[in-house]
Amino acid sequence: MLDHALRGPLAGEAHARPFLRLEGPARLSHLAVYSDEPDGEVHPRLIAELCAAFGIAPPPPSASHFRFQHDGFHLKWERHIEFSTFTFVLEGARGEPFSNTAISRVPEPWLAQLQGKRLVALHAEVLCGDVAARTHGSLRQWFTGPVLVGSRVLTGGEVWCDWHINPDGFSRFLVLDLDFREAQVGRLLQRLSEIETYRMMALLALPIARTMAGTLSKLEAELSAIMERMDANADGSEDPALLQSLTHLAVRVQALSAYSNRFSASRAYDRLLSARIVELREERIEGVPTIGEFMERRQAPAMDTCQTVQARQEQLATLVARAIDLLRTRVNLAQERQTHALLQGMNRTAQTQLHMQHAVEGLSVAAISYYVLSLVGVGLKALKGGGLAIEPEVVEGMLIAPVALGVFFGVRRLRKKFTLAGQHH
Repeated sequence: MLDHALRGPLAGEAHARPFLRLEGPARLSHLAVYSDEPDGEVHPRLIAELCAAFGIAPPPPSASHFRFQHDGFHLKWERHIEFSTFTFVLEGARGEPFSNTAISRVPEPWLAQLQGKRLVALHAEVLCGDVAARTHGSLRQWFTGPVLVGSRVLTGGEVWCDWHINPDGFSRFLVLDLDFREAQVGRLLQRLSEIETYRMMALLALPIARTMAGTLSKLEAELSAIMERMDANADGSEDPALLQSLTHLAVRVQALSAYSNRFSASRAYDRLLSARIVELREERIEGVPTIGEFMERRQAPAMDTCQTVQARQEQLATLVARAIDLLRTRVNLAQERQTHALLQGMNRTAQTQLHMQHAVEGLSVAAISYYVLSLVGVGLKALKGGGLAIEPEVVEGMLIAPVALGVFFGVRRLRKKFTLAGQHH
């Protein structure tokens, strides 16, 4: 086999998430499910149970996307790293916009399983032809938010929204198909649903950033107080306690880096959001902000907050590390001064011991000479008692100098011998 084992799967990624192919009026309901469960088993379980409720075969557990279409009803599921999306579409919808929504076809027991996991929920209504033209003047009856946002998109229609969550828990998009080309409606609906999904996923870091901002302010104040104590502690008596405080502070600062993955993901989602907005090719409608302008004013400050807080955390970690290095340097210098003083004291002690050793050697020579002369004197007295005509005191006095010199040189030679033996060892 010539192909690499991954060629097929990697090539298939280009076609993994095709756009919906829609024509005419349609109603779309889009859900994004986010769960903190580390294994992510909730996502394949939800699609499997949804397929069981519709009586269709579920995708394999390893699948990342799934589509089903029957009698004008579309189901589209996509699995992402942190979330999964469920898109339901009714083609050829009639009646009052945003009534009889696509989500109404979904069984209530399945929806109940999303408790606490639904991050995004939106309805999109596609109106065509004369209906779209007549609706243009009565937009406010379907949008209750404080800001109405709209723009001409893809040179063939308009999009209107207010980014407001209605009492039913869904936000709304109204798409006016004035002159869209084939397949543009499906691409537009997918981009709109992705814009809302990526917007919310990017904002997941904002509550963390707000909480971290207060924590960082306290940690920065603690660092400032420790640095002031370091400056006031000129004699270094508090350095061990200050080093312990800095180490504890470093641990607390480093613990905040656990959120770095969330901030990185937020930046990635924000880039995807910007890319999807660019793909709309918006043109301004006089008197209302475009989607891009709305995001620039509302989304950008939140993202700036997240980036600023992360930068503060990284900067504080760097400052704490520098403070620890500075304090350790000062502690090491103090220890070196103490070691130098200790060595000087040991040197003085050694010199004193050497002087005492010389003195003891002198006393040893005198003592040994005295004992030698005493023994010689005893022997001389014994010889005189045996009849030898000598004067012991005279002879003993004459031997004082030779004996003392002999003992002196003997002790000196013995000391040199021990010194050389110690140097060899």
